[in-house]
Order: sequence, then structure tokens, then C-alpha cells
Amino acid sequence: MGERFATIGAVREGLADVGYLADDAIAGAVFLGDRLGKPVLVEGAAGTGKTELAKAVAAMTRSRLIRLQCYEGLDEAKALYEWNYRKQLLRIQAERSGADGEGAATIGWDDVEDQLFSEEFLLTRPLLEAIRAAEPVVLLIDEVDRVEVETEALLLEVLSDYQVSIPELGTIVATQVPLVFLTSNNTRDLSEALRRRCLYLPLDYPDLERERKIVTSRVEGVSEHLAEQVARIVRSLRGLELHKPPSVSETLDWARTLVLLSIETVDVDQVCATLPLLLKHRGDLARATASLSASGVS
Repeated sequence: MGERFATIGAVREGLADVGYLADDAIAGAVFLGDRLGKPVLVEGAAGTGKTELAKAVAAMTRSRLIRLQCYEGLDEAKALYEWNYRKQLLRIQAERSGADGEGAATIGWDDVEDQLFSEEFLLTRPLLEAIRAAEPVVLLIDEVDRVEVETEALLLEVLSDYQVSIPELGTIVATQVPLVFLTSNNTRDLSEALRRRCLYLPLDYPDLERERKIVTSRVEGVSEHLAEQVARIVRSLRGLELHKPPSVSETLDWARTLVLLSIETVDVDQVCATLPLLLKHRGDLARATASLSASGVS
């Protein structure tokens, strides 16, 4: 088990130093994930900062970030490992050509099997790469809810014992326990077996004050007044029934644009003109424009 952090407060300070403003729940989950050697399952709507948390922890700890991007159809060959079949075939052909050239009998499978299933022909994928790494690692398993339920079984051995079984080579056990973050947009229920192996961190959009601080810390040249106005307007937009509410990264893009345009105080017309930076669906734009026109900007 790791001891990368002295206290929960040290986690908050370290994350703030790399530009990620965490509350006590986030800092506590990272602290316990390290001390208990358990993965952290971060679940919430898209755009709430789940992936950025893992990136920030990697930056804070100066660890290598290894990312497994999940998708429908992800299998063992892309998640764990596979054999380099082309290289194996070339080795077989080379061995047979050499044997024939010397006038010997063509070699058989038993003569080359041990050579073919060796480190030389092993292609490591993110999960095995994280297990084998000698240096500190943060493993990000991103959007785990996009894979099929059956595919979750690939993760269980890794997340339970931090080891991978390869029939031809045996069991590879981690030399150091990586910090593991799984993210989920909650598009489907994850298996209880997977949840049991993780600490759970539900992540919502930041509250008004935290988002204001995020804007202030991440957007160069933004004033306190503009940051406050940006945070309030974005919060009001998230209160509408939108197909996709604005994410934190879109909030930052909008704030940077306002600074670039030398806008210190936004009015309704300016908000409506720059809404495509926040909202990316026609229906959301129409709904937000109507709401802003009716209520104004505060």
C-alpha cells in the first residue's frame, strides 16, 4: 500500500498546486485510495472533472499516467495483452529456413514454442503496462460504463490483487501498487463485483463558489467580477432541462473567450452570442436563449 500523502489536507493542497480545486470528499477519496491500495470509482455526469482528477493526481505525484479508454467491444487483446503474431510467424519461417539450409529436418512446433511465447513477442496493453511498471503509476480506466458487463471481468483480477495471469508466462504481480481511477458517466449500472473492489466517489458539477475559484485559478486575466458572473450564468444554465449541460472545461473556454474579447461584464446579447461555447445542441441553444431573454443576466 502506498503512502504518497501525509494528510487529506496535503492532497487538497497538492491538487490545487496543479490547478485542480478539490473539496474534502475528493481529497479524502484520493487519500484513502492511496493508503488502502484500492481503486477509486468516480461516477457522475460528463464534464464534472472525473478524468481531470486522475490527470491532476498524476501531475501532483509526478507519476506516469497510463490510460485505458473504454469502448463497446473492448477485449482482452486491447486491455491486457496480446501476442505479436506477425513476429511469431516470421520467427517460425526463419527457423525453418535455417534448418532447411543446413540440410536438417524441418523443425517442429515443440522446438520453437518456448521461444515464441516469451517477452520478445508480448505486446503489453494499458492494464498489464500499469502492473509491470517499476516507476510510480496512475492508471486511468476511463468511461468503464461503456464496456459490456462481461468485459468487466477482465478488470477484476487486476483490481483485486494487482496481478495479471498469462497462461504461457505465469502470473505477473505488480512490484508497486498503482493509483487507480475508474470513471463512469453512469450510462448503465456497473456490476456489484466491480463496485465492491472500489472506493466510491460521486462527482457532481461544482457549486457556485468552487466553480468561481476554478475560473479564477485557471483563466489568465479574468477578474473576480467576471469569474463570479460566469459561474452564476453557467449554474443557471445547468438548471434548465438541457440535453447536455455545460461542463467545467466549457465554462473555462467561455471565460477565456470573454477575456479575449475584453468583456468585463456580460449582458444578455453577449451571452447569447457566445452560447455555442457552452452548449453544443440546437435545442439546448434555443431553450437557453429563450430563458436568458426572459430572465436577463445577473
